Amino acid sequence: MFDILSEFSYAFGKPSAKAKIKAQAADFVVIEDLGFELTGEGEHLMVRIQKTGENTAFVANELAKACGVASKAVSWAGLKDRHAVTEQWLSVHLPTGETPDFSAFLAQYPSIKILDITRHNKKLRPGDLIGNAFTLRLTEVSDVTEVEARLEKVKQLGVPNYFGAQRFGREGNNLSEARRWGRDNVRTRNQNKRSLYLSAARSWIFNRIVSDRIEQGLFEQVIQGDVIAQQGVAGFSAPVVKEQIESLNSEFSSGTISITAALAGDNALPTADAALAIEQPIVDQEADLMALIRGNRMRHERRSIALKPQDLSWEVEGDSITLSFSLDAGSFATSIVRELVEEIPVERVYEN
Repeated sequence: MFDILSEFSYAFGKPSAKAKIKAQAADFVVIEDLGFELTGEGEHLMVRIQKTGENTAFVANELAKACGVASKAVSWAGLKDRHAVTEQWLSVHLPTGETPDFSAFLAQYPSIKILDITRHNKKLRPGDLIGNAFTLRLTEVSDVTEVEARLEKVKQLGVPNYFGAQRFGREGNNLSEARRWGRDNVRTRNQNKRSLYLSAARSWIFNRIVSDRIEQGLFEQVIQGDVIAQQGVAGFSAPVVKEQIESLNSEFSSGTISITAALAGDNALPTADAALAIEQPIVDQEADLMALIRGNRMRHERRSIALKPQDLSWEVEGDSITLSFSLDAGSFATSIVRELVEEIPVERVYEN
């Protein structure tokens, strides 16, 4: 099975336990949390859907047909996995206030349910959510004891905040195209492709930086020149100086701060000293990806290197383990699972 993330390091070493993941869609449940109240009035019809074995874009296109509008009139806050049972809001621009009859749409697609309908004064845009709640079931687990021991570590320390394989496309195609576009100076008006390839480029560089820190034993340690994020405080610190390291490592252990790594842009890295010595060589090695990033004038951003699931709990039943947790928007549940088990390939079955 092709694994584009295979070269990246594990926080606790590669797991020896194996398990099936998403053998059925019901083994992977995602519930979106927008984090704000809908107004109940406005130009946009808000439809909360539950979908099983369908991708978000397909459902949005079919919903547009049912509403008699163009596909671009339907939007969402976040794309959800096809191989799952997921709940999310879609917004449909229907300014005249009508609510279509969805009976034919629902009869045609028994894999889709409408859970709620209301209105809002703004369309949903990508990123308009606070996070997602997950319930994941690992089946045919080869070593339950090992997985539980790893879960205790994950609960305490988190996992590498890697971007998941889906960010890089099928067989890594988005990443391959990002390299080609950078190398050949490709220009396009296709905003969707440009966004996909830019995201793949920045995500790959970030993953490499995090993996290198793990290799150097610096995943759980603040070093000179790091840029720090403080819980509940917007923005990032100036590069850490030597005199701050001891106190900051104490804060890091208590969970009040996080170490960040680069989401590369066309401006200089803000890190210094030892942290810059990790990030800059990786940026320099990815000349094609950086050509694409710089050519599109992307501005530098930061992202925490560790992902700590909120409210993590689990239940064991025979050789199955059911996990429950929440993640902030932009985080990948697959990064949690990657630290727990090696995936057993399965032929997935979808329920209607």
